[in-house]
Amino acid sequence: MPESKSHQNAKNKAAGKGGKTEAPLPGDRRLDALSRDGQKATEIERSGNEAQLKKAARRLNVSEAPQKILKVPQKDMDAAAEAMRAVGVSGTVENLGGTKSRKVRPRG
Repeated sequence: MPESKSHQNAKNKAAGKGGKTEAPLPGDRRLDALSRDGQKATEIERSGNEAQLKKAARRLNVSEAPQKILKVPQKDMDAAAEAMRAVGVSGTVENLGGTKSRKVRPRG
């Protein structure tokens, strides 16, 4: 199923000028966006599905970027933060508009 236009726009905005979308990861996977300097890795998950949120968090975990951002609809921010904690990823959960954000640290 092809990506929606809004998903593509969100990836392009997250990558920024000169950044990469669909950056390759080990295991034949791809990261939604990586900034030009490689400092910011961004995953966009619009479904709100717990399993999909965890998969996105795992992709962020594998990326070597120091800043990891999971962008989700605002109503799914709590579930996204919990998914990142469950996978053991520290980073930021943002709403799609970028107006709200929440820092996440793994348990333990």
